[in-house]
Amino acid sequence: MKLKLVISCFCLMACLLSFAQKSPAPFVNDDRIVFAGNSITEAGFYETYIWLYYITHFPERRITVYNGGIGGDVARQIYLRMDSDLLIKKPTVLSISFGMNDSRYFEYWMHKDKTDSVRKSAIDTAYKWFEKIRNKVNAYPGIKKIMMASSPYDETVKNGKDPFWGKFKTMEGIVAFQKEAAIKNNWPYVDLFYPMTDINLKGQQTDTAFTITGPDRIHPGNAGHLVMAYLFLKAQGLAGKPIAHVSINGKTGKLINADNATVTAINKKNNTVTFKYLAKSLPFPIDSTARVFLNPQKQYEALSVIPFIKEFNEEMLAVKSLDANKNYTLKIDGDVIKTFTGADLNEGINLALLSNTPQYQQAKKIMELQLKRKDLEDKLRAFYWISYDYLYDKGWFLQDSQAITDSIMAEAKKNPFINGKKEAYMETHTRSQRDALQKQMDAMADEMYKLAQPAEHIISIEKVD
Repeated sequence: MKLKLVISCFCLMACLLSFAQKSPAPFVNDDRIVFAGNSITEAGFYETYIWLYYITHFPERRITVYNGGIGGDVARQIYLRMDSDLLIKKPTVLSISFGMNDSRYFEYWMHKDKTDSVRKSAIDTAYKWFEKIRNKVNAYPGIKKIMMASSPYDETVKNGKDPFWGKFKTMEGIVAFQKEAAIKNNWPYVDLFYPMTDINLKGQQTDTAFTITGPDRIHPGNAGHLVMAYLFLKAQGLAGKPIAHVSINGKTGKLINADNATVTAINKKNNTVTFKYLAKSLPFPIDSTARVFLNPQKQYEALSVIPFIKEFNEEMLAVKSLDANKNYTLKIDGDVIKTFTGADLNEGINLALLSNTPQYQQAKKIMELQLKRKDLEDKLRAFYWISYDYLYDKGWFLQDSQAITDSIMAEAKKNPFINGKKEAYMETHTRSQRDALQKQMDAMADEMYKLAQPAEHIISIEKVD
């Protein structure tokens, strides 16, 4: 009876905690969102994908997303740069994520017989510095805070490399206090840790080398970053909002429904149906290039493990009452897109999967420009990495002199991390250089929103003789 009572109390407490957990609200016009984190955030892709979804799906809702990640950061370092790197961006929304580096690495090999003490020290230290972060940001009631649990350390993938056994469990301890703290402080909470772990474990049932993380068990590639963006957008309650859903009766030429789109001037003549089509959103373009250093993942590979297309990227067109066994050519603005059967069109086709439509090409231009903007922002993150991880302790923080640049160039000869960032630092080490770079980035953001504005197209469905 006592055991049953304990179990019942535990289940009740779990339910209450779940009920108390707050989800992040969708971003609104003029929001300035800063994502604070470590190298996973510094890579810049999950933030880019979240922003790209907003630009393409809500082109009338102007927001700005800032990368606030620095490789190697733990909670302490995020706290130390809170004023001079994160809050200085004047965020209306601040997402905070840490845990991968806080949970330690080689200590699990060096102190195999003291794993519990390593774990306790790691969790206690992370919590101590999180409390400082919490106190700092809670002094800004106008900023909406989001606690985001880290993507997981993949301890179970079989890749020929020994993992840091015990690190995953330490991360669980950090995730636990992050969730509890979010509830206590009434902050929204986004869990990346357990959903991505579930994806890894499920994939490894049939392929022991599968990972949505990466070869180093730490840094997700482009597929992993799309999963992270998907989980964040889903937590915001945005799943199921279509690009457009349009249905037309192909025999009568009558509009059945138009969701998030305007359909006018329907003309049914002989074996062709023509109409004007204006969707309020654009498709989310899927990238096919591996862009994360030393990780071969491509973004589209995530589509096999998450229902991103179904939940976030449907531009459905259905033309009812056509001959099921006949073929029909889809044209947009006079250009042939693809030929479908009447059965396909009656069921509905997803235009977002067709990369040769004008609306997809419009979205692709936004993606390409956004990647160029990201390249510029990467240079700024390299500047801050060197400023905090090398210059801070030397008393040279945010200063500029020949002695400083000479020191960096000398250190680069023996430090591979600085060597990889030294060129970007040289392009950004003066305030005027950084201001000019920011102006370029702002101009690119303006252009992205201009490119995202909906355009009307003429669609025709023509029966093939």
